This record gives sequence, structure tokens and C-alpha cells, in this order.
Amino acid sequence: MLSGPVSSYIGQLTNLIFLYLSSNRFNGSIPLVIWKLKNLQKISMHDNMFSGPIPSSFGQLSNLIFLDLSSNRISGSIPQETWKLKNFQVINMGHNILSGSISSFLGELINLTFLDLSSDRLNGSIPLEIGYLTHLSYLDLSSNFLTGRIPLSLDRLTDLYSLNLSANQMDGMAPPDHGGLPSLSELDLSLNQLSGHILNLQLTNGARHLDLSHNRLTGPLPKKLEQLSNLLYLGLSSNYLNGPIPTGLASLPLEYLNLSHNNLSGEIPIGFTGRHGSVDLSNNAFEDQISHRSQHAHLKKKKIAYKNIIAATNDFDIRYCIGTGGYGSIHRAQLPSGKVFALKKLHRFEAEDSNFDKSFKNEVQMLTKIRYRNIVKLYGFCLHNRCMFLVYEYLERGSLFCALRIDVDAVELGWTQRVNIIKAIAHSLSYLHNDCNPPIVHRDISSNNILLNSELEACVSDFGTARQLYPDSSNQTVIAGTYGYIAPELAYTMVVTEKSDVYSFGVVALETIMEKHPGELLSSLASLSTQNIMLSDVLDSRLPYPTNLTVVRNIVLAAALAFACVHSEPRSRPTMLFVSQELLVCKKTLATPFRVISLQHLLNPEMDFT
Repeated sequence: MLSGPVSSYIGQLTNLIFLYLSSNRFNGSIPLVIWKLKNLQKISMHDNMFSGPIPSSFGQLSNLIFLDLSSNRISGSIPQETWKLKNFQVINMGHNILSGSISSFLGELINLTFLDLSSDRLNGSIPLEIGYLTHLSYLDLSSNFLTGRIPLSLDRLTDLYSLNLSANQMDGMAPPDHGGLPSLSELDLSLNQLSGHILNLQLTNGARHLDLSHNRLTGPLPKKLEQLSNLLYLGLSSNYLNGPIPTGLASLPLEYLNLSHNNLSGEIPIGFTGRHGSVDLSNNAFEDQISHRSQHAHLKKKKIAYKNIIAATNDFDIRYCIGTGGYGSIHRAQLPSGKVFALKKLHRFEAEDSNFDKSFKNEVQMLTKIRYRNIVKLYGFCLHNRCMFLVYEYLERGSLFCALRIDVDAVELGWTQRVNIIKAIAHSLSYLHNDCNPPIVHRDISSNNILLNSELEACVSDFGTARQLYPDSSNQTVIAGTYGYIAPELAYTMVVTEKSDVYSFGVVALETIMEKHPGELLSSLASLSTQNIMLSDVLDSRLPYPTNLTVVRNIVLAAALAFACVHSEPRSRPTMLFVSQELLVCKKTLATPFRVISLQHLLNPEMDFT
């Protein structure tokens, strides 16, 4: 894997036709001398660390048909000269920091078949001239700041297979009759401000993916949805839709269906509740479909009536299922008092499995012993042999894993929130390791098991594999945890210690400040020099560059501690008590400018972790 800036000598390769620099660690600006390569037809620079603007000199590469600059940190507006290269067939500039509007000159690229400008910072409206791109088959403008209406000229794109305009600020009426898009298979207009009815939406039998969720759509569900015989994904949640569900939807091969948070009513068609795949019909006004069984159970800690739990979930109907855990399904239950709880229910086949049963009871045992602000609260449980479930506090924002992977949610998790999440996890683990007697090791710290409340505060959850450490015991055990977060020594020692949690914490901390799981980075630490990899280069590029001195200092400290925690030698890792105290006090000054702090510098910090 190559790194550093691209040499200016590349401008001497005047006979070059293809230029591939992808999936390296090249940084700095795109070389201006590329304009000298007049014979270039294809440029691929995706998955690097290029920054700065796109050179306007690209406009001189008249033979260019393919340009991929995606997944870099390229900023500024797209030069007008780029839109005048009429031979273009493929343009991918997604996942950068591009700003400004989309030029009307786009309409001159009449040979274009693929256009991806997603996950940038583009604004303004989609130009009407986009309708001239009659050969376009793939269009992704999602996750920008685009406004205005969806242009009617899109109807001219008869070859269009995939259209994604999600996560923008587009308004106006719902899309009109798109009968002119006979090839359309994937349509995603979610997370906008579209209004009106969806009755005029026309899709052919080839449609497989339709997502209009999180808009302001009103009116009934059109019966024509029943005719989409190949539809696999249907998302219409968080709108203002009303009326019944067309009965024919139950016969479609849907693998995902979300109609939650609407005003739908009537009966749920037969076949929905027992279908395979993910179905969410919650927060509507459907009639009760399932009878309730009278069972005995014991709920502790709070006076929560068992019958209210059953009533609130329609006997754990799938309509109230909000996810699945390591074992069992998670349901949302709102009691008559208005209080909302999360319920983890063990399925019948899982209850008969001794491993699942052991984990379930272990979680009860652990959570009844501990009380800490950033550890999920257990309010009660039922251990009846026909119905086993736990009653937790409800954390509205879901898992850290999902929050980091959905661009809209990730941007809301600013640098201060992310540092606070890291601190909360550290304090919780320090409490488990040092304030509990005997100490408790969680054994499955991962971003999936960190939940966020409405204020984006973190709580550690899922104690099914947690274990108490006794000084007179070998503490030998089977490997437990989530792949990618398990300490490497567990593969051969099979002995669990607090240092295994420390390693997992380090992985989650790095994941929190980066765009993704740091697996590739961790594997490269031992084999590649990190001298030229800057900390600023691995931070989540979806967030603004941190400039506040306190925020910068906190990020550097969190990163330094995280790298210390993922040391391959357990004895070289700090304790969670040390990490917690360092993050709590945070009095260290940052003598080195942030932009020149390399990972090598963080791997050899002047700290005593003994």
C-alpha cells in the first residue's frame, strides 16, 4: 500500500491511457500536472486521502470517459470545465467534501451512464437539464443538502435502473407519474420533506426496492403496490399515511417491510405476522389481532404488571419488534402510564437451548447486582418456562454501530458527543472492574452493545456473557464476544481477564472517532510504518475538521489511550481505571500541532501505563 503525495513526475507519462491509484494512502492535492496526460481515458483514485479541490485543468482531458475520485477528502466546488467533457460515461465523486451546486452543464454529458455524487455537501436544486442524460442507468445524489422539487425531466431517463435522492432537503409534492421509467428497479427518496399522496407513483414489475420513509406523505397506500410482484424492500415509515393495508401486499416476496409511525388502520392482512424477514408495523392504529394468554410470571425491582407487558406488545407481536440481539428479539412496550420499556424475549427454540438459557439467566444475575448511570438498567424479568423476557430501560437512539453507519445520524454525533461516548464506556468498565466485588468482565464490548439515549448518552448493554472474576479461580473459559473486538490472546490462553475488556474498549473507541471499524488499521500497525499516517487522516471525514483546542486535545487523548488499549501484549495495556481517570481529568496540553500528529506518535506516547 503506497502513501504520501503523488510525484509530479507522473506528468511525464504522456502516453498513459489508464491511471489507477486507488485503495492506497496517497494524500495531498491531486497533481496539477495530470492535464499533460492528454491520452488519458480512465482515472481511478478512489479510497485514498486526497484533499483540496479538483483541478480545473481536468477540463483539458478531452478523451476522458471514466473518473472515480470517491472516498477521499476532496473539497470545493466541481469545476465547470469538468462538466464539458462530453465523452464521459462514468463519474463517481461520492464520499468527499464537495460543495456548491450541480451545474446545468451536466446536461451536456449525453453519454453518461453512471453518476454518483452521494455523501458530499452539494446544495441547490437538481438541474432540469439532467433529463438530457438519456443513457443514464445509475444516479445517486443521496446525503447532500439538495433542495427544491424532484425535476419532472427525470421521466426522460428511460434506461435508469437505480435512483437515490435520499437524505436531502427536497420538498414539494410526492413524485408524479414516473411511467416513463420502465427500467427502474431501485427508488430511494427517503429522509426528505416530500408531501402529498403517493397514488400517482408508477413502477413496473421490475421494481425491487422502494423507500419513501421519513417524509410528509399523506393519504392511503395505493393498491397498485400489490402489482409489484418482485418487490423485496418496501419502506414507508414515518409519514402520515392512513387507511388499510392492501391485502395483496402479504403475497409479495418482501424481505423488508416497514410501515411504522403512520396512521394506518383496519385489520392486518393474514400472512404478515408470520412472514420471514423484517416487518415493522408499529405505531399505527391497527385493530388487535391476537388473543392474550393468561400466564403467571415474577417481575422484580419495579411494580410492573405482567398483564400490562403482554397487552402492550399484543403478546409479543412482531409489530412491536424493534430488533434482535445476540439471542432473542427486542420489543418496544408502552404501558398505560406512558412509560416505555425495551423487552428482550427469548424465543421458544432458544429457551430450549442450554447455552441461550444460561446467557439469559446470567444477564439477570449480573444486572441485578449492578447500578451505574452508563449501564443499561434492568427493571424486571420473567423466568416462566413458557415465556422468558427481560424488562430494560428504553434507549431511543439505538446502537452506536448503527449511528456510526447511517450518515445522517453520524453527522449528529459530533466530536464532543463522541468523546463523551468514549468516556461513558470507560467509566462503566472501570466500575465493573474495580467497584464490583468480585470484579465483572463484560466479555462482549462492541459498538452493537453500546446503546444511545435521546441525548446521545451511551449505556453499556448485553451482559449475557459477562463473568465474575474470583481470585482463587483459573478463570479459564470458552471464547466469547463479537468478531473484530475479541482480544487476540484469548485464541490461545482461553483465560479471561480485565485486559480482554480493555482491548475491546480500544477497538470501540477507535471506531467511534473513525468512519468504520479499525480492523484494517489495526492489522497494519505491526507491518507498516505509521510515521506518515496522520491522526487527522483517519478521523471521520463526515464531520467538520476539529478546531476547538479543548475538543482537539480530547480527541488526541482518546486516540492515544485507544491505541494503548489495543496493544497486542495484555500486560502493556492500561487498566480501565487508568483510562477512566485520564479521560476524567484531561489536563494534558497539546504541544504538537494537531495536523502533524502521526499514528506513530500516538503509539509511543509519553505515558506510564504500568
